[in-house]
Amino acid sequence: MANFEITVTSNENEELFNQLVEGVRSFNAEILGAEKGVPLVCCAKDDKGQLIGGVYGRTIYESLLIEVLWVDKNFRGQGIGKLLVNETEFEAMSRGCSSSQVDTLSFQGIHFYQKLGFVVIGTVKNFPKGYDRHFLVKTY
Repeated sequence: MANFEITVTSNENEELFNQLVEGVRSFNAEILGAEKGVPLVCCAKDDKGQLIGGVYGRTIYESLLIEVLWVDKNFRGQGIGKLLVNETEFEAMSRGCSSSQVDTLSFQGIHFYQKLGFVVIGTVKNFPKGYDRHFLVKTY
């Protein structure tokens, strides 16, 4: 076995993170072909130009990965979240995607996503304690 050292830290290190991501990309490229995620961002602003909601994600390997969806509490229940997801998925489809993926906590948006056609494919119970984390997929 090679000689090596293991370190553990709680410090942010963007350079190290990028090296690790590049290592995974190189491995994936050997099997799936080279592909990099392309950011996909869709925002809603009020008449004063203030951000009231948005989706931040990326498209890769013919799928949309929704990293975050947020709507300001003063604007919830008005269909803005649905419009944001629909617009984001429309753009993802124009990029050749045939599915969307998202994860959410049990007190967040699981029912919202299910109403939009997402299906739960996995659940981590009691994470964080007292709640569940759900992984959902939608095909189109």
